[in-house]
Amino acid sequence: MVRFSVGDTVNAETTRNPLTFTPRFDFTDLQVIVAEYTDPKEREQHLAHTFGSMQWLWSEHDEFRFDQSSRELSHATFYVPRDSAPSPLCHRAPPEPQRLPGGLRTDTTQNFALPQATIFCCDPEAAELRCYRDLSVLDGEPDALIGIAPDVGLLVKGGAVAGWSLTDPARYLTDGFADPEATPPSHTTRLRLAECLNLVTAPLIDEVMDQDADTWRRLRAIERDLRDQRNDRNRATIMHRVISRLIEDNES
Repeated sequence: MVRFSVGDTVNAETTRNPLTFTPRFDFTDLQVIVAEYTDPKEREQHLAHTFGSMQWLWSEHDEFRFDQSSRELSHATFYVPRDSAPSPLCHRAPPEPQRLPGGLRTDTTQNFALPQATIFCCDPEAAELRCYRDLSVLDGEPDALIGIAPDVGLLVKGGAVAGWSLTDPARYLTDGFADPEATPPSHTTRLRLAECLNLVTAPLIDEVMDQDADTWRRLRAIERDLRDQRNDRNRATIMHRVISRLIEDNES
């Protein structure tokens, strides 16, 4: 059993009941949804019967909700940071510990604040998306990695949640609440997802808005590649929609 803080005021311990929901990587809004609900109405119904953290007004919190009766983890939504960590830091990041499958149970039913991760690392083949509370998490080995759902891990360091990870994010690529494709993604899709993530987040997104010539060449090249991609068409279409909108919004 692992015990740690899941917010500013609440502690949790691991259980033997991880979530079984297939994660959904909503690329349009850059969020990973781990939940049973399939639309905004169902989400609101789930929120009414749970407690935990969520966004309020202008707060930037991950949605981490627990059942009122059992105090066990009910569902979660993680927001992908808008900043990528420098490549050298990602390369030097300590390896994640062995994933320990498990659910979570809190010691109280009060709400809490769980700020979103601020930086992420993703390798060029998008084998794993790792999101961290801040750069300090990359120094030294973490305490544990709790597998709270299929391919979704919660990183614990210093007795508190320090980030999360999604293995093979291209597999779970979707738009909104739709279920992801059941078939594995192609290698091409994984490569293009990694490139798209770079282009829609800082620092490259700033260069897009500043009309940097080299970055715009990369942007137009990936738009063309996604438009022409024949295999794994649904996933390519999801990424193409985001990239083409980025071009439309920033083209002078």
